[in-house]
Order: sequence, then structure tokens, then C-alpha cells
Amino acid sequence: MTENKNKISIEDIWPQERDYISRPERLKYIRKLIPSEECVFCNEARLGPEGKGLCIYRKHGVMVVINKYPYNTGHLLVLPVRHVGNLWDLNEQEYNALSQLLRKSVEILESVYQPHGMNLGMNHGKVAGAGIPDHLHWHIIPRWSGDTNFFPLIAETKVHPETLEQSYERLHADFNKLEL
Repeated sequence: MTENKNKISIEDIWPQERDYISRPERLKYIRKLIPSEECVFCNEARLGPEGKGLCIYRKHGVMVVINKYPYNTGHLLVLPVRHVGNLWDLNEQEYNALSQLLRKSVEILESVYQPHGMNLGMNHGKVAGAGIPDHLHWHIIPRWSGDTNFFPLIAETKVHPETLEQSYERLHADFNKLEL
């Protein structure tokens, strides 16, 4: 409590110190004010791993993209190259390739970042929280002891220890030699 017993400071109510970074340009993305004529994932597929995008792997009808707005460092998306929004619309070859790539992507993240755990998941459909519901994608989010809980990461700002370009460079060599 502060010296003035009638006055309560913010430190009394919220004793944990927090740093934050403001990114007002992110509001346009969150509110979908930036109209897009094309699926961002289809655009990444077209650019491929040697383009200027965030696609780090593309072969056999599947790909890995570094999340443009990561919940944590190393946040990857594993998805089919084909624009498909329902799990049951994948053919057997796509489904099998995605399953293998999901596993291999986890292994690469484990090797490169040595996280203490990982969140893996998919939001299937708009009402389930899919930001891009017409193109399936699985999230792989490395986790470390002491980082923020998963759900607050979705709504809050988090400082990452490396840029997307640095993540790309750290992961590129392993994905470049990956064969499914």
C-alpha cells in the first residue's frame, strides 16, 4: 500500500510489472480492414521457399509457412498447397503428406529451438476460430517454461527474441534438406 492510506496505486492492484510494445498497424489485420483478393496461403505457395515470402518448405502438395503474426518464436503453419477448407476434402495422399510433415516440423523445431513443449492444433471453420477458414492449416507453437499461457498469447502482445527473418534463417537449412 502507498503512504497515503486513502489512495491505492496501480502497483497495489497490479503488482506484476509488464512490458509491452504497441503495434497499431496490427489492428487493421485483426479487424480485417486490409482487403485481400487472394488467399495468403495460396500466395505463399506460389512464392515457394525461395521467394520473398514466409514459405519455408513446399513439396509433394504440402508446405510449411512461418506465421506472420506468431504467438511465440518459431510458430509454424503446416498446410496443403491446394486451397481446401475441410479436412474431409483432403485426398489420402495430401492427408498422409500433411501428417508426416506435421511430425517432421515438430522434430525440426525441437532440434533448432529445444522448447520445453509445443502446442499443436487447428481451428476448423470460422466459428471454431479459423482466421483463414477456407485454407486448412495446423499451428505448431514452441513453448518454454515461464512463457505466457497459450490463451493470453492470442489476445495480448508478446515480445519475441528474434525476427521472422531470423526464424526463417534458423529453420531454412533443416527444411531445405527435408524429404517426405
